Amino acid sequence: MNQNKRGFASDNNSGVHPSILESINSVNHGHTIAYGDDNYTQEATAIFKDLFGSHIEVFFVFIGSAANVLGIKAATQPYHAVITPETAHINVDECGAPERFTGCKLLTVPTPDGKLTIELAQKHMHGFGFQHHSQPKVISISQPTELGTLYTVDEVRDLANFAHQHNMYLHMDGARIANAAVALDRNFKEFTTDAGVDILSFGGTKNGMMYGEAVVFLNPDLAHEFMYTRKQGLQLASKMRYVSAQFIAYLSNNQWHKTASHANSMAKLLASKLELIPRVKITQPVQVNGVFAIIPKNIIERLQAEYFFYTWDEDQSEVRWMTSWDTTEDDINNFVAKVKELLT
Repeated sequence: MNQNKRGFASDNNSGVHPSILESINSVNHGHTIAYGDDNYTQEATAIFKDLFGSHIEVFFVFIGSAANVLGIKAATQPYHAVITPETAHINVDECGAPERFTGCKLLTVPTPDGKLTIELAQKHMHGFGFQHHSQPKVISISQPTELGTLYTVDEVRDLANFAHQHNMYLHMDGARIANAAVALDRNFKEFTTDAGVDILSFGGTKNGMMYGEAVVFLNPDLAHEFMYTRKQGLQLASKMRYVSAQFIAYLSNNQWHKTASHANSMAKLLASKLELIPRVKITQPVQVNGVFAIIPKNIIERLQAEYFFYTWDEDQSEVRWMTSWDTTEDDINNFVAKVKELLT
């Protein structure tokens, strides 16, 4: 197999941005206090407070699944339930970790575009106070969704108000939150803190960081004793400075915005070229850095042999192509040329 290593499978497959590598090296000298009591972690925390509000609490973890699971665990008891779209990462791609480590039941909702609405959530809004039923406690959404679609600020706020009216919390999986902020042309605070989100999983790995995510408690009451939850969850880094240094570099000098803007623009370029090919059907609005399309089934494996990517829906012959901070126009042009070649 002569596979092009720069494929379109996932933005996780991309490398680490040079500025992030430099940030790690810049703190790699001498000794400093471990487990997050260092000056770098204090600086990174201060940046998060500047971005999301001085009242918030933030805790760094290694991976996004841990951010989701531990953040939800902080807001729930094992008899609670989490309402989320059927396509949510916590439902599809976390190997049952939310159920195992929180004890909560996931109540999923089919959606046409990955977006949860109040109307769709209503089907699970029952059984409150009935001891035989799991009690709905959290609504969890992804911004952007796993289908690359976006919630508007008003849509987030409506879901938050709906949750709060029922004594529930709103959790946001922000693994690609930078791509969402760029596409919405909003700062982070406008569609999280100001919109009523209670818990945010803030991602950076998909946008140029090496590793490290953050659990951001926009409702600081939920952060009570979370330090113990993080430790029990095996997510307390001893050499925290190497995570914090990445966040400092990532959130400074508009670095997150530059990398996310590039990834988004590459997806739009890819879609603009593919939609001109008659046998390729784009299935979702291309709002961030993902392109979903239906293509003839007989070319999928041959195309994957050249550029690795994932089939999203085998029954529909729908595939997903993700662009990254390091995707180039040549990558796009060569890929589109290969699609055309295989379709001739």
